[in-house]
Amino acid sequence: MSEEPALEQTIRRAFTQQANSCRELGSPFTARLCMIASTRLTAGHPVGEKILSWAGDPSPSGDSVPLRLAGALHALVLSGTDGDLAAVYPPHPIDNDDDLWSAIENALQRHASFILDRLTSAPQTNEVRRSGALLPGFLTISSLLQKPLVLSEVGASAGLNLQWDRYDYRFGNRPWALRPSPVLIGPEWRGSMPPLDVGIHVASRAGCDLNPLNPASEADALRLLSYIWADQQDRLERTRFALSIAAGNRQTVDRADAVDWLEQRLQEVREDQVHVVYHTIAWQYLPASSKAKGEALIAAAGARATQKAPLARLQMEADEQKHNGAALTLQIWPSGEKHPIGRADFHGRWVEWIGWPGLH
Repeated sequence: MSEEPALEQTIRRAFTQQANSCRELGSPFTARLCMIASTRLTAGHPVGEKILSWAGDPSPSGDSVPLRLAGALHALVLSGTDGDLAAVYPPHPIDNDDDLWSAIENALQRHASFILDRLTSAPQTNEVRRSGALLPGFLTISSLLQKPLVLSEVGASAGLNLQWDRYDYRFGNRPWALRPSPVLIGPEWRGSMPPLDVGIHVASRAGCDLNPLNPASEADALRLLSYIWADQQDRLERTRFALSIAAGNRQTVDRADAVDWLEQRLQEVREDQVHVVYHTIAWQYLPASSKAKGEALIAAAGARATQKAPLARLQMEADEQKHNGAALTLQIWPSGEKHPIGRADFHGRWVEWIGWPGLH
């Protein structure tokens, strides 16, 4: 078998892999789009040629080429640029794969320069529902330490999960909100309840990202929304409201390398406050050397922590059980005590709560 067909086979397999993931995560339309593309995409136009000769790793765990393409197409729909493509996108029912692919292929040719430009950038998401998994962790920290929180989020994108205290939640039949909010987050709740009645206060918040998005920028908002799957209207609406809240609070995210940024943030001593470093499905994407340095920096900061100026690290990251969502873990210094506190769906659709030992 020649090298070119082998490469093409790998790329087509990436589309079928992404289709399976989309199906599992509740997006039958994006799954269908990826499956059709896996068999019908050709090198007969510049976009197809670029994709089918992709130089890197096209898979969902690599360059995520299928999601780059899906995001570019969705952007054309959301911006009103291609009415023919919008006519075959949700909420319009299209039963015929030939009609769907015809509209897509026409878009690939009409908007080749736009799509080729979008293919150069990795997909960027900021899943607001992950705040439904984070909030119980923040409540646990507040219950244990009873101090205002200083937030430092790694891989914060547009900073929407830095705004978690400005959203409205439902955990089973239990509500939680500091103020009325148009953003409602109600994951399927499994397990006991977190300490919902504890007082909580955010003293300050900051985040970093290699490519931060500005929630007040129309172009950045479109980019973020385009990577949300087109048949998941609830995610689109929730993200639009969250973008509005972040923009209204002038939330911005620092453009910085995660480890360099953390090194600076961890040097600051915060008396009578707890510094919370947190990240959701972000740490795993750091290079091995950066992860090792970051772990060492956090451990060193933990060794310097005191009862008056404690440190906490809240994580929602994939582990060896990634078939069952992401692991929620919490570590608190100066004791250094660390516990698994639950698991959550990668998109925050459900949370399985374990909680901190002895805390009810």
